[in-house]
Amino acid sequence: MGVILDDEASLEEIARRAGVGVGTLYRHFATREALVEAIFERRIGELAAVAQAAAAEPDGWQALVRFLEQTLELQAGDRVLKDALMHHPPGAGHLVSARQELRRLFEQVLERAREQGRLRADFTFADLTLLFWSFTPLIDATAEVAPNVRRRHLHWLLDGLRAEWATPQAEPPLSDEQLHAAMDALRRQRLGRRRGAAAHRESRA
Repeated sequence: MGVILDDEASLEEIARRAGVGVGTLYRHFATREALVEAIFERRIGELAAVAQAAAAEPDGWQALVRFLEQTLELQAGDRVLKDALMHHPPGAGHLVSARQELRRLFEQVLERAREQGRLRADFTFADLTLLFWSFTPLIDATAEVAPNVRRRHLHWLLDGLRAEWATPQAEPPLSDEQLHAAMDALRRQRLGRRRGAAAHRESRA
């Protein structure tokens, strides 16, 4: 099902975009989250291949650069993947082992770049997650007018990640617990906006 799933789309809207009846969609996916999980399962192989190629690259910095470029390319091309990465912590859903393997590969890419002295030592997996989150509004806002501008933004960020230009950080990175709590908060905020939008549409009907 090659449907683009944005943050405000209901199952009814997704069915319309996919060209299927909403009853068909509900028989297969009781909730929007179930649909996100199912599509993520289809795309996870592509994301894993990117991470595996980066983990096998001997040059830690080049591995990180290519990993970020290609992962953002996947996110820009399929917004449901972006949705899944943003709103679903690695230990959630029935794809637990696949998510854990992705995290292991991501950590390996970061560790090699740190060990080689190319990536600043204080950049963590949680920071990587926040970096991906920061691209969401940029990708959404520029999709129609300048779909490749994310590459420019990424290379500005990469300059700030170089070890030789690092400055001490006063604020520690998020712990896993804080990261998962932030994901939950973001999910609740988006869900609240979707419900508010649905109520508004019903009131105008």
